[in-house]
Amino acid sequence: MFNYGPVSLLPMEVRNLKNLGALYMSENMLSGEIPSTLGSCIKLELLDMHGNFFQGAIPSSLGSLRGIQELDLSRNNLSGKIPDFFVGFNLLDLLNLSYNNFEGIVPSDGIFKNSSATSVVGNSQLCGGIPEMQLSKCNFRESRKKKLNLSMKLIISIVCGLLGVIFVLSFLFVFWLRRKRKEPTLSSSGNLLLNLSYQSLLKATDGFSSTNLLGVGSFGSVYKGMIDEGQMTIAVKVLNLLRRGASKSFLAECEVLRNIRHRNLVKILTVCSGVDYQGNDFKALVYEFMVNGSLVDWLHPTGTEDETHLEQRHLNLYQRLNIAIDVASALEYLHYHCQTPILHCDLKPSNVLLDDEMIGHVGDFGLARFAPEADHNSSGNQSSSIGVRGTIGYTPLENIISEFLC
Repeated sequence: MFNYGPVSLLPMEVRNLKNLGALYMSENMLSGEIPSTLGSCIKLELLDMHGNFFQGAIPSSLGSLRGIQELDLSRNNLSGKIPDFFVGFNLLDLLNLSYNNFEGIVPSDGIFKNSSATSVVGNSQLCGGIPEMQLSKCNFRESRKKKLNLSMKLIISIVCGLLGVIFVLSFLFVFWLRRKRKEPTLSSSGNLLLNLSYQSLLKATDGFSSTNLLGVGSFGSVYKGMIDEGQMTIAVKVLNLLRRGASKSFLAECEVLRNIRHRNLVKILTVCSGVDYQGNDFKALVYEFMVNGSLVDWLHPTGTEDETHLEQRHLNLYQRLNIAIDVASALEYLHYHCQTPILHCDLKPSNVLLDDEMIGHVGDFGLARFAPEADHNSSGNQSSSIGVRGTIGYTPLENIISEFLC
């Protein structure tokens, strides 16, 4: 049994007194927190610490003092809640917690059932307990309201956050849809794709009016058209499906143009395959419009043009050389830089189109062929120049070479 004299703090060496049976340290002006090392004195049967200046909560380590019979912590500055482990102290005969600053609910089990063995007076913030303690009833409504208010605030915050995210995503989705409708998309080859039907092409060309006719080829006619409220000019190649080979030409051109992309090749914007107002099959290819027409219009102007226009349609040596380089670049790309070599098979001035900067673009791939290595071993009939594909009366060297490869 020890009784400490007047010191300010309880020594930490108390933990070494494991065989200590009783400890008296009342009215010694001790301060600070109750050391948690007291929990090591598991043989303590009596602990008297009343009349000091201890503060803070009762350490949870005191829960190991299962054999304690008397515990007096009265007249200190202890605070916090009364620990629940006191309920399980079966040997505890006296518990004095009076005149401290404890708060919360007083248990009603264990030693707390005996009002004569337990004292909690002088703790104004305690509630509950057995009726003999004459404590105020605990007001759970206020705490429930606080929890409810906290829960409602959390729920409202989450809902507002979700609504904000949904609103932003909806706005971005609508913006994306509008932009998608206004702007053309790109195909795998980088060419523009527009969603144009027969009706929209009919409207764009004023009913395929002769005033918008740009030229007539082997398998169809080419018309000038305006879309997007006149903001974009297009060239529409309408296939004459009554002409033998027109459908095959349409499929060949689609197959070739969807796999190529080069600055010196005519860009395809979209294709249209459906029926017209009379129920007949309708197939058309829509290209980027070339302001300066075809090379043949510059090399061989027609006599119907006035003299001023004829003077303007004159190519100097520099322009001719640049156009030749443009055509050569396009062919070099088709022959050597495509995944599968492509043979144009109908290269001629009328199939070379010029943009506003007089840059040459090779077009009209209706007779084009893919030339994989397997096709190089062709039969003798195919290598004959009698069946050369292309324009009659004009057989470029490229056509003859390609015919041997096709």
